[in-house]
Amino acid sequence: MSDSFEKVLGALAGRKVAVIGDLILDEFVWGRVKRISPEAPVPVVEVERETERLGGAANVAMNLAALGAVPLTVGLIGGDSGGRRFLAALDRLGIDGRGIITEASRRTTIKTRIIAHHQQVCRTDRECADPVSAAARENLHSAALQMIDEADAVILSDYAKGVLNHGVSARLIEACREKGRFVAVDPKQRDFSVYAGASIITPNSKEAETASGLAITGRETLEAAGFRILEFTGAACLLITRGEEGMTLFHDGTTTDIATAAQEVFDVTGAGDTVISTLTAAVAAGASVRDAAILANHAAGVVVGKLGTATASIEEIRNSLQRGR
Repeated sequence: MSDSFEKVLGALAGRKVAVIGDLILDEFVWGRVKRISPEAPVPVVEVERETERLGGAANVAMNLAALGAVPLTVGLIGGDSGGRRFLAALDRLGIDGRGIITEASRRTTIKTRIIAHHQQVCRTDRECADPVSAAARENLHSAALQMIDEADAVILSDYAKGVLNHGVSARLIEACREKGRFVAVDPKQRDFSVYAGASIITPNSKEAETASGLAITGRETLEAAGFRILEFTGAACLLITRGEEGMTLFHDGTTTDIATAAQEVFDVTGAGDTVISTLTAAVAAGASVRDAAILANHAAGVVVGKLGTATASIEEIRNSLQRGR
């Protein structure tokens, strides 16, 4: 592992990163399958235990905390039991929740994954993707501006649940530019022009296809799609995550391919959160975007080797870098 990577890893502690976006509570129901239901051709899962984790933008915050960085979380929850459980989990983890707004009439987004024998059997979603009320939107904007002011870098974690709709992303990116903050976007909107001016956008291949209007079938179409997105968004950089094919970084008019660092893949849940959190924290710690993307790739390689929403520690990233020498 190079000295430059070690220097960045050592500088992650204490870096403040504002995370603005859609908050999700992830539930996991773990069990075993021993028979098929007589009522329908579906497995009967005998439940052994249940766990829950923070998801969506909150999983980005958890990934940052695992690196020693300080996440400043901004988002919306409902005034329901899910929202109360969310805040309790945030408090247990010691994550700053000053920027979390409660809208009494809204349902907290909860995703429940049923897992048997280390395989996901099905997922249920309870959510509200309706537009955020005008009052809640202004409260979120005020909270976001405060956290941007305090932060070293900013992440917009868009899960299309309403928080970053209605021009909110554009307003926040402009605020980041005015304050000289690096701002990374994990996109979910089909029209990436709403993220115009971002420091970096990190779509997966499918999202890049949708945004560019080009089917990515090989090297030529990959580059065409990437540079088209950069052209109409005016973003400084673009990182397309490509699953087992690794990642491709578009920056300074060039492309850099980064081979996957995964040893084994058990679950890709939350891997995009790991990528954007590690990349942004690394840039805040002084890394170039290219080096930050390499670190993010190693962090993602760690989490896909775990089951369920997971994080990567500095030591795990360090070990992955050493294996890749």
